[in-house]
Amino acid sequence: MTKRKKYREGSIRTTSFDVAALAGVSQSAVSRAFKPGASIAPETRDKILDAARKLNYVPNSIASSLTTHRSNIVALILGDLHNPFYTHVLEAFGREMQDRDRQLLVFTVNEDLATDDAIMRLLRYQIDGVILTSAQLSTQMVGMCHNRGIPVVLFNRYIPQSGAFGVRCDNSWGGRQIAEAFLRAGAKTFGMITGDPNGTTSKDRVSGFVERLIENGVPRTAIRSFEGNSTYEGACDAVRRMHADADGLPDAIFGINDTMAMGAMDTLRHHLGLSVPGDVMIAGFDDIPEGARLPYQLTTVRQPIKRMVRATIEHLNLDNPGQPIDLTHDQPIRGHMVWRKTVPGDAPPEV
Repeated sequence: MTKRKKYREGSIRTTSFDVAALAGVSQSAVSRAFKPGASIAPETRDKILDAARKLNYVPNSIASSLTTHRSNIVALILGDLHNPFYTHVLEAFGREMQDRDRQLLVFTVNEDLATDDAIMRLLRYQIDGVILTSAQLSTQMVGMCHNRGIPVVLFNRYIPQSGAFGVRCDNSWGGRQIAEAFLRAGAKTFGMITGDPNGTTSKDRVSGFVERLIENGVPRTAIRSFEGNSTYEGACDAVRRMHADADGLPDAIFGINDTMAMGAMDTLRHHLGLSVPGDVMIAGFDDIPEGARLPYQLTTVRQPIKRMVRATIEHLNLDNPGQPIDLTHDQPIRGHMVWRKTVPGDAPPEV
């Protein structure tokens, strides 16, 4: 039997040149037709798309990357998917990248996979940038990325001396707003349920909170700190330890994130038989959708996720890869105080 060399419509061998020939246009016109925002006449685009449908053609991004040395893929390294805030962050990055005709390569890090190890793995791929939400990163890894022309941007944190650009919520400012809310509601003693001891996010929220209280004359001994490991369960245990402490429960508890604030509320109400805010005031940070639901109605600070995501992507210089990589900048963005039912009184002025 004689083997035929005839190509079929829809063959995997179909190229942009085949589409161009069928549509009667140049190959560069075919490329523009599949690039969002590119300059091309509507009738020409329609003709090209019709030819592409007939040939079952779609652009090959891998082949294109070999020519342009740009893959349109950005790596996102996530460190804490137990916190619902970061699932919303992932969704926001996914939507924004799709709108920009780019793709995400997602890595998660934990006790078994450190951030540096994750970066070593992702460098096997041709990526255009790295977004990092975890708290640890070595200067060596940042340098390795930058030497390859791959910018690294930190999201919702900064890592001193890392050499990486950071975009974050102004966490210290947010901590001050929570303190002011408690003060205006009449609290005299305070508890904090803290998160990652190595992360700047938790440290900054604590420092802003404590600084505002001390400025108002609250003695440091009236401000107690209990580790909650950034988890719901950790916060439940922290409240039990507060309750068992010789000083007892404080007037107000600041959960450094909403998940911990919600864990504290549930423990106070369902295990200790207390009311919120009647017996103990509670506030959180992040404004995850779950905190707004009827069982919680949590007073909190809303992180400006969309603004933070867009600023992070802009600093990757994806459209201008030749620009120098910024090594030291830190961009805090103020959030918004969300006043609900877990702190009595009216919304305080921003401080």
